[in-house]
Amino acid sequence: MIKSRRDARKSGIRSLEGLRVLVGRARHQAGALSSELRRLGAEVLEIPFIQIRPPRSFKPLEAALKNLESYDWLILTSVNGVDAMWERLIKLRLTKKSLKHLKIAAIGPATKKAIEKRGVKVDVVPDEYVAESVVRGLKKQVKGKRVLLVRAKVARDVIPKELRKAGAVVDVFEAYETVVPASSRARLKAALKNPNRRPDVITFTSSSTAKNFVQLLGPAGRSRNGRRSSQLKAVCLASIGPVTSATLRDLKLGADIEAREYTIPGLVRAIIASKHL
Repeated sequence: MIKSRRDARKSGIRSLEGLRVLVGRARHQAGALSSELRRLGAEVLEIPFIQIRPPRSFKPLEAALKNLESYDWLILTSVNGVDAMWERLIKLRLTKKSLKHLKIAAIGPATKKAIEKRGVKVDVVPDEYVAESVVRGLKKQVKGKRVLLVRAKVARDVIPKELRKAGAVVDVFEAYETVVPASSRARLKAALKNPNRRPDVITFTSSSTAKNFVQLLGPAGRSRNGRRSSQLKAVCLASIGPVTSATLRDLKLGADIEAREYTIPGLVRAIIASKHL
């Protein structure tokens, strides 16, 4: 079994040769996952299950950013949130110095990298890249503190709910929202309808991608009597982590593959491992 990119390069083995993988990430974020899968020999089909767009109004977030001095902590849960917040800071003519007094938490390595790329220090990255782990890492540090949480419009309420229980004052602001890309509907149905072109693996990198996948497919994406539809029966569903897997279970689809490390490289390793079992 090939366990890492380094092992794959060293051995020269294209460990995913002959595997057809459907990548459902947002179009501007598919590149890293798709390029690694292709490097390992997989045939990649990109059909986005989510589209990122601005919220109806940035005014609430901008008001919070103008008042950054009143906060002690800033929590960012995604690269999209970092990008959107930074655009607002630039618009407001605020610099990274405005964040200097803040303790900053990032939910995972990609988010941490996006923050540090702007020259800002990250103080906390949880052991596991899920909301529950963020809470475990922060709840002893935020009592009596003001916390600014920047995230998507629709998101789980674990972080604000639990940090408030721990004695923090938590303000939540929307930096972006995810919607179903209508243009993907016909492409997805066509890909699954043809047995000769049907993907062997479909990747899910968030709960939103799982929910939108079902919306895009309509009745064909729903299980019947606890079983997957005929179009999905021979397809492996690959999840980036336990939260996404739980959403897939709630949708009566389940996850055949789950990454142990909840990152894009972790997801690729899980797909490799599943092929070599």
